[in-house]
Amino acid sequence: MSERPATPQRILIVRLTAIGDVIHGVPVLCALREAFPQAYIGWVAEGRGADVLSGHPALDALIKAPRHWYYSLREIGRLRCELARHRFDTTVDLQNLTKSALMAWLSGAPRRIGAAAEHRRELAGWLNNEAAPSHAPHVIEHYLNLLRPLGVIDPDVRFDLAETPSDGLFADRLLTEQRLPAEEFVILNPGAGWPSKLWPAERYGELARQLYDSHGAPSLAVWGTPDERPLAEAIVANSGGAAQLAPPTTMGQLGAVTRRARLFVGSDTGPLHLAVAVGTPAISLHGPSRAAWCGAYGDGNIAIQSPLEATTAMKRPTADNAAMCAITLEEVRAACERLLRRSAVLSLRGRAG
Repeated sequence: MSERPATPQRILIVRLTAIGDVIHGVPVLCALREAFPQAYIGWVAEGRGADVLSGHPALDALIKAPRHWYYSLREIGRLRCELARHRFDTTVDLQNLTKSALMAWLSGAPRRIGAAAEHRRELAGWLNNEAAPSHAPHVIEHYLNLLRPLGVIDPDVRFDLAETPSDGLFADRLLTEQRLPAEEFVILNPGAGWPSKLWPAERYGELARQLYDSHGAPSLAVWGTPDERPLAEAIVANSGGAAQLAPPTTMGQLGAVTRRARLFVGSDTGPLHLAVAVGTPAISLHGPSRAAWCGAYGDGNIAIQSPLEATTAMKRPTADNAAMCAITLEEVRAACERLLRRSAVLSLRGRAG
């Protein structure tokens, strides 16, 4: 067996899915680049999670795996050969499942860091060979704690997501065509990966109307998958003309549009965490997920927690959205008012300075 390197030279981050969780892991990438500026750093991810990482300035290699790769011996062999070419000596498994730990093992890296027992599942403890204890309250801080065996202690939380010129042009053109004033409009995202995470689209529509009446702030209803589009259309239909429907966007285009918004409101899902990553004030709504663990991160954001669904983790994705419906329009409106007042104060200070 190869010896574990004292200082990592070629590091692989493993966080395969989902979009929001990949975004939560980006501060790990930034911290590794800061700590080891000469290191070769790669990341292996699946599907749209990989799209978020494309072009990141701290990343040397992005390895894309197809969904359900672990069901195909041929695909496993192909990935093993691809990973071997990078000669990784250290892996950091952020996901801590069998499939992520298997990917780390397939890389051939002699040092494979994962989470301690309370944060790992399935066979991850057998495939990873070094455990990092973590008692952090938020998932971003938990991920960063996995770097402690490498001597990276309490790094700053940075995302440094790049905006391509084409994504920037798309965003500027969208704002012009829909007459949305930069840094004055609100993004509403009604979609979610789980039905149990959906807040009623009609309430988003009423929220848009109230925010326009009180602040003159129009809203943009965004959507990702085809089944999310009717939810965004329902926002527009219930907004009294205060909300407009966004066109289809890539993750890069959505990130560029979100950078130009004043506020983002949505449930615990990828676009919400993208808003946090690009620095737009965000409000996250939580029913079946824990706001303390995966809420909109940072002092400039607000996470609203309904009483947590009293069911198992396996049943939460397919449960009804009763917990989300328990979050009132008044609660969300009050949170919006707080962040809108705060952004107005910061804007005035910036002009005065």
